[in-house]
Amino acid sequence: MTTETIQHAETDAQIQKCFPALKVLRPHLEESSFLGTLRRQQTQGYRLLYLEVDDEVKSAAGYRLLEYLAYGKVLYIDDLITLPTEKRKGYGGQMLDWLIAYAKTQACDQVHLDSGYQRHDAHRLYLNKGFDLACHHFALKLVQP
Repeated sequence: MTTETIQHAETDAQIQKCFPALKVLRPHLEESSFLGTLRRQQTQGYRLLYLEVDDEVKSAAGYRLLEYLAYGKVLYIDDLITLPTEKRKGYGGQMLDWLIAYAKTQACDQVHLDSGYQRHDAHRLYLNKGFDLACHHFALKLVQP
């Protein structure tokens, strides 16, 4: 029987299990520094969620609760990825449903995320879940790689 769960990554082992999925979305990540980076982000409110099927992480999402003058209380999704071999199985949609439901329990006014231009499948999912294409996001790199 298949066991499917969505839960927060709290322990070092749970966080490390999410690395392969997050590496797909963030190719610059290095496994040797991943845990330390994530733990630093946790001190800033970052939480890591993952969907696991039979002890294997299929999808992961990082989020935080923030408050803005413009939007009120927001659940901001930093990262949301499903392994390429696991796409079209509904895992991304399940993660979004969980995050939206959680945002409601936290009295959030909105859920926000940014997404790369090339992620067309993800955009289709977001639009199907009721998200609006609301703005352009601008960034200025201060440190060059």
